[in-house]
Amino acid sequence: MTTEVLSAILRANLVGAAAILAVLLLRLPIRRLFGPEVAYWLWCAPPLAAFATLLPPRTEDGAAARNALAAAVDPVSAPALLAWTLGAAVVVTLLVRAQLRFMASMHAGCGGPAVVGVISPRIVMPADDGTYDDEERALIRAHERAHVSRQDPRAGALASLLQALCWFNPLAHVAAHVMRLDQELACDAAVLRCRPSARALYARTLLKTQLASQALPFGCYWPSRGLHPLEVRIGMMRDARVHDGLVGPLLIATTLALCAYAGWRAQPPVPRPAALVEHWRVNAGGPTMSVLLIDAPRQADR
Repeated sequence: MTTEVLSAILRANLVGAAAILAVLLLRLPIRRLFGPEVAYWLWCAPPLAAFATLLPPRTEDGAAARNALAAAVDPVSAPALLAWTLGAAVVVTLLVRAQLRFMASMHAGCGGPAVVGVISPRIVMPADDGTYDDEERALIRAHERAHVSRQDPRAGALASLLQALCWFNPLAHVAAHVMRLDQELACDAAVLRCRPSARALYARTLLKTQLASQALPFGCYWPSRGLHPLEVRIGMMRDARVHDGLVGPLLIATTLALCAYAGWRAQPPVPRPAALVEHWRVNAGGPTMSVLLIDAPRQADR
């Protein structure tokens, strides 16, 4: 059982890592062609592909042994599983600590704008100290409400959970970070799609906003660190084109379906179960007994 669990974890991480690399390559071209909102949906591919490896595998006649990966990890299965559990516990502890630190900053009046929470997300507005006028505060509220309506806090929580489960996979942490950045671009685009005349005001509001300097694992905030400088968000606002139609969503849906199928196909097949050929009762003048004949699949390399 321990070996099977460890094999499933490794297989899911390998397939998920391949999907992450594909998304990192595709996100920029898809964003230029169809906009940030469509490109953001690409991040559904890694978890879908990883979870597909946990579905029941296909069966084939004369299939190769399914235990190849299990045999490779069997000698170290118990210590490795213990290390994985401890590592996941450490990452969860760090995420909870970061959440509590952000909440303490929020209660001290330094948090916001942000959406905090997963089950019942709450919008945190910056202090009303005269920094923003009424129109700018209205844009900030529209941005945070867009996060809530798009279920972005729950997507961020799922990304944090996958970081904990895949803590030893560096691509999982890169994906969680870049996904949050694309999430902000998609939210910006959703707000401006409804308020196309507010681009200049939106850009000025971004420049004035006190950008979050602390991590928020369970929520949404306006990040400025790492791979996503503020000028990228403002630069996206110069594109006044509205990407509409079905081509982009259909392309993303096809991509997600292919990723899920590829993840399922990545599982090694299991041999087809033996077929029950005949079952009858024999009574040769003595006690009655049941006879069951089994037609086992032939193995050419036996």
